[in-house]
Amino acid sequence: MQEIKITEQEAGQRFDKLLCKYLNKAPKSFLYKMLRKKNITLNGKKASGNEKLAKGDCVKLFLSDETIQKFSEAFSGYTNVSLDILYEDADIILINKPVGMLSQKAARSDESLVEHLISYLIQSHALTEEDLRTFRPSICNRLDRNTSGIVAAGKSMAGLQSLSQMFHDRTIGKYYLCLTAGIIEKPSRVEGWLFKDERTNKVEILFQERPGSARIITEYRPIKSHDGVTLLEVHLITGKTHQIRAHLASVGHPLIGDHKYGASQINREYEQKYHLQSQLLHAARLQFPVCTQTLCNVSKKEFTAPLPKQFYRIAAEKGVL
Repeated sequence: MQEIKITEQEAGQRFDKLLCKYLNKAPKSFLYKMLRKKNITLNGKKASGNEKLAKGDCVKLFLSDETIQKFSEAFSGYTNVSLDILYEDADIILINKPVGMLSQKAARSDESLVEHLISYLIQSHALTEEDLRTFRPSICNRLDRNTSGIVAAGKSMAGLQSLSQMFHDRTIGKYYLCLTAGIIEKPSRVEGWLFKDERTNKVEILFQERPGSARIITEYRPIKSHDGVTLLEVHLITGKTHQIRAHLASVGHPLIGDHKYGASQINREYEQKYHLQSQLLHAARLQFPVCTQTLCNVSKKEFTAPLPKQFYRIAAEKGVL
């Protein structure tokens, strides 16, 4: 028999979600069978799995050590990548993700920001390997591999849930900097629908709704224009796949360096002159609303991430910084 005492870090999640993490190789059918037979109990009683866990709850697994070991797989994705941490407290962490780093795994063999984050938390003694059996820190907003900037993550279950809800409700302000082709003189708000082709991982911007499309809203204001380009600040109202890149391209101002939605001739020029391989898009600023309880430390605060060196250099030489 093994016993799990629910800590503050694990509290707030559904009982079956915790079991899926603790026995991460077990089929769900096995877990629910064990619940029905009272081989897994919550606070000494039979449970269905949909209960919300609280600090101090006691989970007992009346299973053999061999069975538990068979259905448990320890975290093995340790990395030694140094993270650029912008802010950290007991519940959340803000990281300046570099160009080239995945936000989350695309394939089983990938290393992503999530693995780097977990490794950092274990090495800094904020987490233990035993903690990972019942809770996995994770990110709340995803950036494309070649988009840099602020990624927010939850270090505790309460932090993860509160941050995720904030991004879902769009109460957090998300501001990006990008270098676009062409001169943009006035702020604008553009709306439309976005349709994603899962096969090609490419999106299409529509001006009327189509089945399977999602409503998108993008606001932007020019910071400075010169020499055929504009440094733009984008306020992302909705947050869909490739939204900024595709939406700006659809109105005639593709991002410099964007090989999926951009202008090939312009991209070739920047590749030859600056060795630029990816879009100049940076998640530069997060603005938190009034926050209480778990997120009270970041209430009404703003966090910024400095531009990557290559982005800064190109923008400076173009005279828009």
